[in-house]
Order: sequence, then C-alpha cells, then structure tokens
Amino acid sequence: MSVHVLKNGNLDAGSTAPHNAPNNAPRTPRKGAALRLVSTKDLERDDWLKVRRTGIGSSDAAAAIGLNPYQSQLELWMQKTGKGDLLPVFDPNDDTSPMFWGTMLEPIVAAHYTKRTGNKVRRVNAVLQHPEHPWMLANVDREVVSSSEVQLLECKTAGIHSARLWRDGVPEYVQLQVMHQLAVTGHRAADVAVLIGGQELRIFRVERDEALIARLIEMEHAFWQMVESKTPPAGDGSESAEKALRSLYPHSAGDDVDMSDDPELNATFEALLAAREQLDSAQKQEARLRQAIQIHMGEAGKATFACGGSVTWRRSKDGQVFNTAQFNKDHPELAKAYMSTRAGARRFCVNET
Repeated sequence: MSVHVLKNGNLDAGSTAPHNAPNNAPRTPRKGAALRLVSTKDLERDDWLKVRRTGIGSSDAAAAIGLNPYQSQLELWMQKTGKGDLLPVFDPNDDTSPMFWGTMLEPIVAAHYTKRTGNKVRRVNAVLQHPEHPWMLANVDREVVSSSEVQLLECKTAGIHSARLWRDGVPEYVQLQVMHQLAVTGHRAADVAVLIGGQELRIFRVERDEALIARLIEMEHAFWQMVESKTPPAGDGSESAEKALRSLYPHSAGDDVDMSDDPELNATFEALLAAREQLDSAQKQEARLRQAIQIHMGEAGKATFACGGSVTWRRSKDGQVFNTAQFNKDHPELAKAYMSTRAGARRFCVNET
C-alpha cells in the first residue's frame, strides 16, 4: 500500500490490498531508531496525557495537518496548548464509546493477527520520540518481532457506522497515523489489523514512503509552530471546530469590535454573505424539486428511478409527548421543584446592514 503527496499539498491515499501471508524470516537492524521518551508500563493516565501534550503523537498526525474527519486542527491545538480542560470531558470508562471498545479489543485483534499471519508481536510500553524532531512522538500498539518484512502492528476496530471507511482499504487518517509511526521509529513497514463488525478481521500493509514522510514532517512542524506561538489555526467548518470555538470562547464580554479597516476580514464577511445567499437559494431549489416528486407520488410510499436511486414518503408512527405547559398550569409547585438550569450558549447572528 502506498500514500502519495499531491501537488496541491494535500495527502491522497493510494490503493490498499489485504496482506495475509505469514512470514517468519529473521529481522534485520534498521537505522534511525526512536528514542524511548518515557515508560508507560506503570504510568497513570493523567501523566500519560501530560506527556502527549509535549508533542504530536501518531494518533494526532492526521488532525495536525487538517485531514482527520473526527478532530479539527483547532481542537487538537487546544489540547496541545493546555486548553484541553475547556473541552467536554471524555470518560475512558464510557462503554458506549468506540474508543473504549477499541482499547478493550486491542489484545484480541493482536492475538488473531498472530494466529492469521504467524507473526509474533509484543507490547511497546513506552512513548517513543523521533531522534531528530523531539516534538514527534508515537505510541505503538505492538512491535512485530518475527518478520523481516514488517515491524509494527496497528490494531483497529470498526463498528457498523465506520465499517464503510474500510471498504477500499485503510482510511487516509489511519494511513497517516501509521506513516507517522514509521517516521518516528525508522521502520520500513507496518500492518494494520482491523476487526470489522466484531466478526471480520482484515489485515493491510503500509509501506514506508520517504516523500510522504518528508511532507508529513513539514506540515506537522507548521502546526507545532502554531502550538509554540499560541497562534490558533483557522476553523475548518467541522463540528469539531465548532465545539472548540464554543469551548475556547464560551462568554461574550459585550464589547464591540470594529473590523471595517481590515481588508481580509471584510472580504471574509462579504464571502459569508454570498455563501448564505447561495445556501438559501439551494435550499429553496431542493424544496421545489422534492415537492415536484411528491406531487407525482400522491399516496405512494416509494418511488424508484432509472439511475437506481429511490425516495420514500411514509407516515411515521404516532407518538406521545409530555404536555409541559398543561402540567405547569395544573401543578405549578410540583413543576417548580423539578426545574433545573440549562447553561446558555453564544449565538452567532449575521446582520447584512
């Protein structure tokens, strides 16, 4: 499997192919071995998180260069600059979280990888550090100790919602995570073993790509300079960036700021107005097209089309709702006893004139 650097500076994943063949050949030494920054064998979670804040870890790589679908640069920047406490707290013991089950199932995935390939693995109980770039850190799931072709193992799990991301191979953000690990360790290749839907194990090979690693280091370093200078990166339009902004600036001081002398911000505002107008026009067009189909459907519940697509128009089941207004009227004292305060939030409103 390979990953390539595009001319526009973005990263594009090439095709991936499952790798299942066992290999028991002896290993050969490699150059550029990582430094063992700190042992994690008896490290408390809070201390581990403090170490992670001192650099960009492998799981941070995609977010650091703006290519993680789940985390924005801005949210990662908050974590690295000591502002992570302002973000919603993640509970590592929440058994409804994909991260919880990923941690729980990691040993099982590793064991079945060994069974499938014959490659023996062992834990790496340390935070690793790049020998030349001290801000590049890595936590490795497993080290492969019985193969000359592959040296690292990354264990993943994919539920029903994320399984589609693995349909064509290793997702881009995971490829970047693994390439970061190869950059830090100096190794040549890593296997990614993913348990899909709790019942299907797939194994993919990620080969070291020097051109990609050079570009990755360059882009990660640019992000780390923003961390060191306390300069927040721009928002990327994601929900993660929205969450970061709400957490970073939860209150309004009520002051006015005059941006009329800033050409760049004035151009941004004009572009915002244009985008909102286009969005409104697109929403009205979508409604007209939808209504045109609904008129021809009449009382039909489903319509199909030549392209293979379809629409459905069915009535949902009747439900029950609690009549709060009536309850407050009939039992005002009881309703008052159950009232609680909901925290307010800042609203962003646009006035054209």
